[in-house]
Amino acid sequence: MIDTLSFCGREEAITRMNCFGSEGRPFFFLIDYIAEKCLVEEPHRLPSSELLFAFPGATNVPQGMPATPHPRSFRWEPCPMSFEEYRRGFDIVHRHLHGGNSFLVNYTCATLVDTDLTLRQVFDHARAPYRLWVNDSFVVFSPEIFVRITDGFIYSHPMKGTMDATLPDARERLLADPKEAAEHATITDLIRNDLSRFATEVTVTCYRYLDELHTHRGPLLQMSSEIRGRLPEDYPSQLGDLFFSLLPAGSITGAPKPRTVQIIREAETYDRGFYTGVTGYFDGRNLDSAVLIRFLEQQPDGTKVFKSGGGITFRSDARNEYEEMKQKVYVPLY
Repeated sequence: MIDTLSFCGREEAITRMNCFGSEGRPFFFLIDYIAEKCLVEEPHRLPSSELLFAFPGATNVPQGMPATPHPRSFRWEPCPMSFEEYRRGFDIVHRHLHGGNSFLVNYTCATLVDTDLTLRQVFDHARAPYRLWVNDSFVVFSPEIFVRITDGFIYSHPMKGTMDATLPDARERLLADPKEAAEHATITDLIRNDLSRFATEVTVTCYRYLDELHTHRGPLLQMSSEIRGRLPEDYPSQLGDLFFSLLPAGSITGAPKPRTVQIIREAETYDRGFYTGVTGYFDGRNLDSAVLIRFLEQQPDGTKVFKSGGGITFRSDARNEYEEMKQKVYVPLY
């Protein structure tokens, strides 16, 4: 269980990040959705028997640690909530959208999955840039960057817009979809404003590019943008304040963020926990982080739950959003 790891509250996490940043000391961090349960620790103090991470250029997986056997075939049978259940939360969100209380709400659900995969097997064999395993609790295989800090610049890559890559003209259809375009524009603008709290010269350097993600059921197209800003010279000593000012991530809440978080609390029927939180690594100079999406959690009774969702706008169709939520319940094993 995760209780043996040294979690702390928000204020202590900010202090530790500021201290490690000012001293140029590498650290790993893990923060839940509501930024109340946090782990900020030097990598050599993380027990690999309880927590493993593998990010681009950083990992605590011991050299020579054997991987679990590859699951050449496996059982994966999602048991999603009914459309009627989904529709109840969707209607709450839609009512707020039409009332002008939000422009975009990221509405998510928990789906029971009957599978013989272990969390550790998913960590060892998933194809994703950001992988995290927390023993007997959850595993993440996230494709979504939260923020990166490189040579005094901060970058964010909000990810909004999904489509089955096997559909005819899928790329053109995704880029031309007015609902997806509006959703992506809203999140890009929100993140641009978030970065402007600490950074100057904030600009969108690449708008609406597409990546292809591989799943066990086939490829998905995912739309992202890149936003960049220049940080002040003393940013390492303010690393915790800077980072927590951006939470929760805009791509998994919506806009305007404070009111949208309230709407999410009203519409969703479960606790997100660490799902849609953030994780990352500071190497003493640069920082890389990811949003905790593509999330499989093990319950105390041994059942497994996959948490997924999507952005809802006033243009959204309930049935289409329900199908997208189910489409994201996958494992990218190779």
